[in-house]
Amino acid sequence: MRAASAVLRIVPLSVGGGLFVTTVALSLSALIFGAFVASLGVDPFGVFATIYKAAFGSWFSWQNTLSRAAPLILAALCVALPARLGLVIIGGEGAILLGGLAAAVAGIHLAGLPAIVGTPALLVAGATVGGLWIGFCGVMRSYRGVNETISSLLLVYLAVTIFDHLVDGPLRDLSNVNFPSTHPIDENFKIGNIPGADMHWGLVVGCLACLAAALYMRVTPQGFAMRIAGGNPRAALALGLPVGRMVIVVCLVGGAAAGLAGALEVAAVQGRASGALHVGYGFMGILVAFLARHNPLAVIAAAILTGGIAASSGLLQRVYDLPDATAIVLQGIVFLSILTCETLYGRAGALFRWMMPGPTSRERA
Repeated sequence: MRAASAVLRIVPLSVGGGLFVTTVALSLSALIFGAFVASLGVDPFGVFATIYKAAFGSWFSWQNTLSRAAPLILAALCVALPARLGLVIIGGEGAILLGGLAAAVAGIHLAGLPAIVGTPALLVAGATVGGLWIGFCGVMRSYRGVNETISSLLLVYLAVTIFDHLVDGPLRDLSNVNFPSTHPIDENFKIGNIPGADMHWGLVVGCLACLAAALYMRVTPQGFAMRIAGGNPRAALALGLPVGRMVIVVCLVGGAAAGLAGALEVAAVQGRASGALHVGYGFMGILVAFLARHNPLAVIAAAILTGGIAASSGLLQRVYDLPDATAIVLQGIVFLSILTCETLYGRAGALFRWMMPGPTSRERA
């Protein structure tokens, strides 16, 4: 009996708890989505087979999935890094748009410079603007007590308005009559694909950023201080940790990651800033971050899974005549399942700790 009690006490706090929650949430999502497509008169097993085929069934499918995952990795870091400090930032979409716009402007005005100067400059411009945009949320949280979730979401609408005004107004390329866009960036500044693959180097940049973030959080004193502040802000303040400054810094870094995602889309895919940037990468990054439980390394796998789901939308439409938004429905179900399972798991852990008291002093001896 004591052994069983000990196991029940340990399970909710185990290292594998995150993997357990994610597995249960994905399984629940599959059941709900399967019931949804079955209600439409479609074979759910065939749908799941098609999703797998479209996402991971061939090298072409893998390239398509990884291309979609590249911006999601950086967009998810905009959510995951502040979350380590207890913040909920959901405004990465605005940082992506303005970061891409800043990269396009830099790529136009720096035309003629060597690529070794121009390409890093436009990437830095995008990351800087994205960092300042989300960093403003951290400043308002630290100095005015403004909720960062609300402020970051409202800033998305402001960013969209600024982006649309500039792209369709002062910065518009009038020779492009089909859709509003800026002038193209210098051809020398464009980022090519990884040799032997139809994927740009943004995927590598995102993976390196996740690795750097994980190492920073795990092995540096500043990362350790952030984990303390995220777990118990009052204790961090009592210890004299600069919580306010850390909030601003983590928002700056998270925003820089999202801005860099927008800059890479301009430099590697679009070649200019246009409405094609406004495809919801910032909002999908929220799902990726929560699916990864805000673990920078797990963000890579979660982004690949989410990118694979997004890549399957076209094939589902052609094969089963399902709406193009079917993949979005699945992503929404996954997100709600993650939130539900996370909440239930946390309450179950608290219940087990209450029901199973710790060992007595004699047992510890």
